[in-house]
Amino acid sequence: MIEGLEHGTAVSPITVSELSRRVKELLEAGFSEVFVIGEVSQPKTYGSGHTYFTLKDQESQLPAVLFKGNAAELRFELEHGLEVVARGRLSHYPGSGRTQLIVSWLQPKAMGPLQLAYEQLKRKLEAEGLFDPARKRPIPRFPVRIGLVTSLQGAAIRDMLSVLTRRFSGLDIRILPVPVQGADAAPRIAEAIADFNECFPDTEVLLVGRGGGSLEDLWAFNEESVARAIAASLIPVVSCVGHETDFTIADLAADLRAPTPSAAAELVVQDREALLEHLDSLRQRLGRCILAVLRGFADRLGGLARSPFLSDPARLFEAPAQRIDALAGRLTPSVRELLRRLEERLGRTASAPALRDPGRLTALREARVLELAGRLAPAVQRTLLHADAELRRLAGGLDALSPLKVLARGYAIVFKGGKQVVRSVQDVSVFDEIQVRLQDGELKARVT
Repeated sequence: MIEGLEHGTAVSPITVSELSRRVKELLEAGFSEVFVIGEVSQPKTYGSGHTYFTLKDQESQLPAVLFKGNAAELRFELEHGLEVVARGRLSHYPGSGRTQLIVSWLQPKAMGPLQLAYEQLKRKLEAEGLFDPARKRPIPRFPVRIGLVTSLQGAAIRDMLSVLTRRFSGLDIRILPVPVQGADAAPRIAEAIADFNECFPDTEVLLVGRGGGSLEDLWAFNEESVARAIAASLIPVVSCVGHETDFTIADLAADLRAPTPSAAAELVVQDREALLEHLDSLRQRLGRCILAVLRGFADRLGGLARSPFLSDPARLFEAPAQRIDALAGRLTPSVRELLRRLEERLGRTASAPALRDPGRLTALREARVLELAGRLAPAVQRTLLHADAELRRLAGGLDALSPLKVLARGYAIVFKGGKQVVRSVQDVSVFDEIQVRLQDGELKARVT
């Protein structure tokens, strides 16, 4: 017992562990279930599956943890800055002196968790380009082999089959039944799309969908696995989920979105009777066009038959003949003038002296060649003599500068390492091997 400093009271001190234990008991008893509004800060999920984060407002902050089991039930991603409502209990950890909120349930404050999860996944896939119109495949205009991915129990399958068979008979309809809601729905839908691509690659188009329902009922078509399976499909995909106002992630990833399953069947398959009526209309239009063309030909043939040229074909050549005569009249004087000029040039050439006496022309050319040869020989001789003298002068200069002439006068050249010329005592060190080249040989030495 220790006497108190005031009023003479006696107190019993307790250990830190005991105090921490009491704090833990009081907190867990008094705050076994609390609802807290705060902003998520720095969430981090570890390999154990537990997620640690901080809940804060403008004045305070509280550490929090979402254990693996509860984290797995979360439909949305816990983002930094997200304002949430958290339900949990307070606890105190004596080992670290840390008080934190153990969260059992979490919901966005501004919207429902499913709506938030939808928006988060939409932003993610849109950033990856999964919704880009450029990657969407065209839907065949007249498909025969059609695949259906839906439930056998819903109204969607009945509506699609009814519309398909009514609009066009003889279709090859292939069905892979799947659950369309519940925990197993999304992986089964994604697997069915992949199976069509692997096992039935000749399928021309896939219809993937279900009837209407709540956001929770349609949630399988908002799962990432379904969106990626649709984007990876080599077969064009038409999504038909829910009613006209429902819009899912699958609709954004698909090549074509139909408001309802029956509308999807109508978009994919043309009505046979309407096609026959259209073909009949085209046949009638084609007949009318052919008749109009034939009438046009008949009118032209009639006009030609009445032409005066057919009754007197010689008239066809009257104008061309007159044109030819006019050209011939203009051409004849020109040709005569050209021939006259050519005749004058030929006469001048024939009267040239060289043509009258070819031998004299040859003799003149030979004399000219001999004259040039006589002038060339002395010039070549003078050039060669001058070049020889210049060569001898340069050779003498080089010989005087030759290192061998220096060696002949008693000098030597010292090398280090066989290549480097030693010009100063600074170029060598003690014990360096050197080579001394003399006039008649080489010596090897070592510096001491």
